[in-house]
This record gives sequence, structure tokens and C-alpha cells, in this order.
Amino acid sequence: MKRIQQLPIVILFLGCVACSRSQSQAPPQIEPVELQLQVSARFHFVAYGDSRFHDPKDTEAANPPVRRQLVQAIAQTNPAFVALTGDIVYNGYDKDDWKVWDSETAVWRAKKIPVCPALGNHDLHGDEKIALANYFERFPDLKNSLYYSVRAANTLMLVLDSSLDETAGPQGQWLTRKLDHIPGDVDFVFIVLHHPPYTSSSDAKKFGGGHSVRSHEQELAKTLEGRQQNLRARIVVFSGHVHNYERHEHGGVTYIVTGGAGAHAYPIERAADDPFQSKDVNYHYLLVEVDRGNLKITMRRLDLTSGTAVWTQPDSVAISVPAALASIADYIERAVPRQTSGMRGVLSLFAMRISSLLTSERSAETRLSIIQATLRSVSPYS
Repeated sequence: MKRIQQLPIVILFLGCVACSRSQSQAPPQIEPVELQLQVSARFHFVAYGDSRFHDPKDTEAANPPVRRQLVQAIAQTNPAFVALTGDIVYNGYDKDDWKVWDSETAVWRAKKIPVCPALGNHDLHGDEKIALANYFERFPDLKNSLYYSVRAANTLMLVLDSSLDETAGPQGQWLTRKLDHIPGDVDFVFIVLHHPPYTSSSDAKKFGGGHSVRSHEQELAKTLEGRQQNLRARIVVFSGHVHNYERHEHGGVTYIVTGGAGAHAYPIERAADDPFQSKDVNYHYLLVEVDRGNLKITMRRLDLTSGTAVWTQPDSVAISVPAALASIADYIERAVPRQTSGMRGVLSLFAMRISSLLTSERSAETRLSIIQATLRSVSPYS
């Protein structure tokens, strides 16, 4: 198992070099926990990252007023859960940083809002054993899992540790197994991690900040885009590390960088074909609204430069499962008992393959009728 570490930024000429650890040096990973969240069929959650909870008097590390305002605004949305894309605190080893987290996010615990975190590089700063002990003390439901899964209604969320290779070693094997066995009633697969598979920023930091994409995340993107070609569910990736907002679309996969939770934000370069264009600093959180076969992600931007909170929604994206395939999923939901989840997954895959063989000239209704008839012929439950 390899663990990627960045050298301190003060070593300017080596700032982009990554070092690795052997499998024996990395902390042992237990069997990753599989969390189940009880939510309604139609629900919403929040995703964002790079908050850097830290001494509010130190304004070099983060923007404390923005960080606190975002936390309060998120609480008011009453999300089913909050997904964090890493760099929760400024220094993972520092108990005082975690006490700031405890204090500033107390409103979430008071409202019983679950938190699903991914590890960021700052969360591992200092002695790693101490840093991880601080982390898992706040998130006991993870049962010491560095990466894990979450089921919520028609979604599956896979939370990765991007300080490890995402596509090799134990984590890569686990990810492969999860992608091989996506339940048939899942419409959306969310991947949550810290380092982004796509960003238009770079280590050159032309406008003051940014990071280049690393090779491990490039391999992850290839894996996900290859999977998406034969997958009914839609894949959406939430990452951080870059302190701004970005949206990219490649190979049918939607990639969103959401690093505007409070760490000092900066403008970034943007490619001409990026779906979202902005020269601004973008502190924000994402509101993710989930329904059967449909998903909407809205960037809620906060501007506190005037001293008064100004909220805007400069970007949003709607993502849908193809209509015919969504109807097939609904049919399988009705036709096959929930107790036989394995059969439902097989039928979903079978239906997809049949759908791909049918000619495009046929109407969606005709194709659906043929597929339903085929399913009835092979399923004793219809």
C-alpha cells in the first residue's frame, strides 16, 4: 500500500514531488465500513471541503468568518448528511484545531446531521498516528476505515483516501469490488476524495494558488470513465484541494471541485472549454438534490467582502439516468422483491445489455415493452 505525501511548501523547488511509503509503513486498513443512511426517496445533502478549522485569530490559514457562516447556512438547509472532501482542519495532529471543529460545527450535532468525511493532506499533518486518532475520535462510525461506502436511498457513495493509490493496492481492490457490484436500484454513484482527477489550476499558481492533477487521480478518472460506458447509474465525483469551484465533464462522468469551505480561496486559470467560467474567488457549498432518476447540484456562493452575507447561485447542473433505463429500474423495483438484491442486480445488467442491442429507430416505449417482456420471461417474481 503506498501513501502519498507532499513535502512542505517552503521547499519551493521540491513542492510538487511526492514521496511514497511501503505497505509495511502504512497504517493497516480494516475491512471498510459500509454505512447505511435512512433517508426518504427524495432527499438532499451538502458536499464541500477545505475548511481548515483552526485558531480563528490566525487568518493566514483560512477565513474564519466565511467558514462559520457556511457552517450555519448548511445547518439551516437541514441536509440528510454532509460530505466533506478533506482538509477538515489545518493540522491533523493539533488537538486545538479539532477543538475548533468541535465548537464551530456543534450546530450540526445538535441537529443530528451525519457527517461523511474524506481525508485530506492537512488532516494527516504531523505524527500520522496522532492525526488519525484525532480524526477517528470525531467520526467513530467509520470504525477506523480510511475509505468506506455509504448507501442512501438510490445512491451509493464511495469515499476514498487520496493519500493512498486509489486504483491499486487494498483500496484499489476494494474500489474494483464496489464498482463490480453496484446494486440495480442505484441511480447515482458518488465518489468523494480530496485530490481532484481534473482541475484547470496548476502548481504554477498563476493567480496565487492551485494544484496540478496527479498521476494517481488521472488513473482513477480513466477507471471511472471506462466504467461509465457500461453503467446504468451516473457517476459524479466530488473533490477538493483546489480552493475554488470547478465543474468538468469527461466520458459521461461529472467532476466537481468544491474547495471553498473556508481555506483562503484564490482565483484560478480556467480552460476555454470549462463548463463553468469565473475569475472570482468562490467560497461556497454544494446543495445536492436527489430524486428517482434525477439529480441537481447547485453551487451556493458566499461573498462576505462587504461585511454582509451575499448569497448567489452562479452554477448548477442537472444529471439524469436515461429515461428508458430509469423506467427499467422502476420495473425491476416492483417486479423483484427487495430481499433478492442479487437477482435485481443481475436483471438490471441484463436489461442494460438488451437495451444496447436494440436499434435506435425503435421508440423508447417499444424498447421498454420488449425489455419488460424479456425480464418477465426470466424472472419468477413478475
